[in-house]
Amino acid sequence: MPRGQKSKLRAREKRRQARSETQALEAAQATGESSSAACPPSGGRRAATPRRPQGSPSSVSADAALSCTDSDEGARSQDEGSPSSSNGAEVLRRDPLNKKVVLLVQFLLQKYKKREPITKADMLKFVIKRYKYHFNEILKRASEHMELAFGVDLKEVDPVRHCYTLVNKLDLTFDGTMHEEENMPKTGLLMIVLGVIFMKGSCAPEEEVWEVLNMMGVYAERKHFIYGEPKKVITQDLVQLKYLEYRQAPGSEPPRFEFLWGPRAYAETSKMRVLEFLAKIHDTVPSAFPSWYEEALKDEEERARARAAARARTAAMASATTPHFPLLPAHSPIF
Repeated sequence: MPRGQKSKLRAREKRRQARSETQALEAAQATGESSSAACPPSGGRRAATPRRPQGSPSSVSADAALSCTDSDEGARSQDEGSPSSSNGAEVLRRDPLNKKVVLLVQFLLQKYKKREPITKADMLKFVIKRYKYHFNEILKRASEHMELAFGVDLKEVDPVRHCYTLVNKLDLTFDGTMHEEENMPKTGLLMIVLGVIFMKGSCAPEEEVWEVLNMMGVYAERKHFIYGEPKKVITQDLVQLKYLEYRQAPGSEPPRFEFLWGPRAYAETSKMRVLEFLAKIHDTVPSAFPSWYEEALKDEEERARARAAARARTAAMASATTPHFPLLPAHSPIF
């Protein structure tokens, strides 16, 4: 079989598996609504994480984290007989490893929100349990899901004690500036929008951005089980944080709106890194998109020249402000 065809088949299979796990995640969260007794309401709103009974370990169990995650939309879709929920439930029944992947993703998200350490021991104890011989496969699939859906990498920081941490794939810092209840990894959503803008020539009509997001199951007027209110996130939150620019298209009547990269996106990421992220989603390499790859390379060269010029200016300024003392001849007496 030609290499190109094999690559396409691998990409198709990877996307199918990712869709299955996403559907399973949605179904599991919808099912979690029936366990609301385990998550008592606080101030009229369900708690995002369960309260620990006194004397219990600090680590949140995956099952509790799963059942106590906000999933209003998931509950509605279940009530309406959503095919996504039924398909996801079928995925969970058919492949027990998928269920463990879903639970581990939930577990990692809770750790991310609470800024708690992640250890192999906790993952085995609270999530993997009797599937310990499949730990590496479950961890690999969960890590891929975290990377592609949320834009964060799972890194092992202590190989001896097997401690891990979740690291933002890029230099983006907005997660730390959002309110605590909104502090879920939204880097993946932002990267998709930045990618659409890049591929549309640095300016993307709003309707085309939503066309792409709709294919991912993200809709403007529908609360998302991960991203919350997507329209608010990309037209308000990320705009206020200067990652996106959202403006009326010049001369449009009736008014139409468009997205551009904001100044912080230019400062904290690059076209090449966005293209690498999109290529990873398609299980390929950036050079598989020749025209965009060429543009990204030009952007890298321009950034390198700008950095070199900035260093030269800094060195010149430092040299200009350093006092120069005349050198005395070697034979000249000091006194």
